[in-house]
Amino acid sequence: MAPSVLQNGGFVLGLMGAAALIAATAMNNWSVKDRQGDVVTSVYTYKGLWQDCETASSGFTECRPLYGLLGFSGSFQAVRALMIVGVVLGVLGAVISVFSLTCLTMNSMADTTKAKMSLTAGIMFIIGGTVCVALQELPSMQIRLWPVSGCPACKEGLVEETCREALVEEWEEDYP
Repeated sequence: MAPSVLQNGGFVLGLMGAAALIAATAMNNWSVKDRQGDVVTSVYTYKGLWQDCETASSGFTECRPLYGLLGFSGSFQAVRALMIVGVVLGVLGAVISVFSLTCLTMNSMADTTKAKMSLTAGIMFIIGGTVCVALQELPSMQIRLWPVSGCPACKEGLVEETCREALVEEWEEDYP
């Protein structure tokens, strides 16, 4: 009884994780800028992996899809690709875990086969989730790991704080 409850709980958590991966990939809130104090027409700017949106002071939201691959930076394309890999692994893990549930009986499948299928699905869920979590650290890692001497702003004689600000601005342009 207890193993089947744990297996069903893992299955439900895996489904929730796969749904969260799909939602995070589709969301436009990867980068949000609030421009309420500035004198501009748009109040909020939302950037996602697939489209950029702007909300005007009137409340109207306009979205522009991001077509093509060649016009984007390598890090942006890597984030897109790894999120797709995470979604694919999550969905495949969900499909495999449905067939490995002990409460389902299919053509006298051995328990060892179902256990191997459960292990495979669990590993797929873990890898898909790890890829997604690792991508959340990518912007801060690039800023920390970039040597100050290699910064274009520092080559112009600017101080280190200004260099870090320039890196953050450059990263925000490349990474929505």
